[in-house]
Amino acid sequence: MSSQASPVRVKPKNSFCYVCGPDNPRGLQVPFFADGACGSRAQYIARSEHGGWPGMLHGGVTFALMDEALGWAVHFQGLHGVTARADTRFRQSIPTGAKLVIRAWTLERRRRLLPARAEVRLDDPDQTLVAEVDATMYLLDPE
Repeated sequence: MSSQASPVRVKPKNSFCYVCGPDNPRGLQVPFFADGACGSRAQYIARSEHGGWPGMLHGGVTFALMDEALGWAVHFQGLHGVTARADTRFRQSIPTGAKLVIRAWTLERRRRLLPARAEVRLDDPDQTLVAEVDATMYLLDPE
């Protein structure tokens, strides 16, 4: 038996993904769409069953939405990668019932590393920024 780990391969998204899977009854069921040449976008209404403190969306759910948006931003470019680093800033709490816009986009590629950014904003007239992440995506099978 070899002591070396097998290389990780990203399989196509499945319908049971916790964040985007439409067939996961316990998941968020958030569909993502391409946003420009290097980005992704989705909308989500903060549900009470995804709360942390009473009346507030759990921070882990907020991060999961941004992480998923990062993955889709890579996927929509025909690449396969995972989040290697994420520097997250939560600017304010998100009340349950709030309608959110989640966006992510990649920046200039450096070999297997792809800097990226994601944001969660309230879908209000001011598009209030409530959370953001600066990330590095690691490409598993670069072109």
